[in-house]
Amino acid sequence: MSPTPVRPSRWAVAAAYAVPLCVLPSAIWRVTAPVGGTVGWYLIFLSVLSMALAVLTLGLVHQWGQRLPRWLGGRPLAPGAVTRLAITGGLLLVVICVYFLLNQAFHFVDRGWSPTAVQDAVVHDRPGWDILRYYVPLLAWGPLLIAVAVDYRRRAMR
Repeated sequence: MSPTPVRPSRWAVAAAYAVPLCVLPSAIWRVTAPVGGTVGWYLIFLSVLSMALAVLTLGLVHQWGQRLPRWLGGRPLAPGAVTRLAITGGLLLVVICVYFLLNQAFHFVDRGWSPTAVQDAVVHDRPGWDILRYYVPLLAWGPLLIAVAVDYRRRAMR
């Protein structure tokens, strides 16, 4: 008889479903932004990639996230590796958000704080609330992903 799988916490399921909802506004905004040429394709790619990564969070609370697809061998995924990858991704998202917030407040790059900053670069105005409102939900992505990964680890270690 195989052991009964441990069910994810209710809060973890809610948090996992919240992740794609946090990413969706910015993804929609990027796809509908009036930008043409290669920048437009880059924004579409970024939107598709971010949504795909956000949806992968659901794998941490569903059975399909515990095994490779059948066409890739169908083997079980190593819980430690999955947890490390998810927590690393969540931490990177937190670092990116902290950098973004600090740069918005202090304009490090515009002042030449970065050693690679180009002094002759075009300085754009800070985005207003009309744009930021689509990106504010992204601040929750990293912490939510980390929380769901911790719950995944708890269940995998039983």
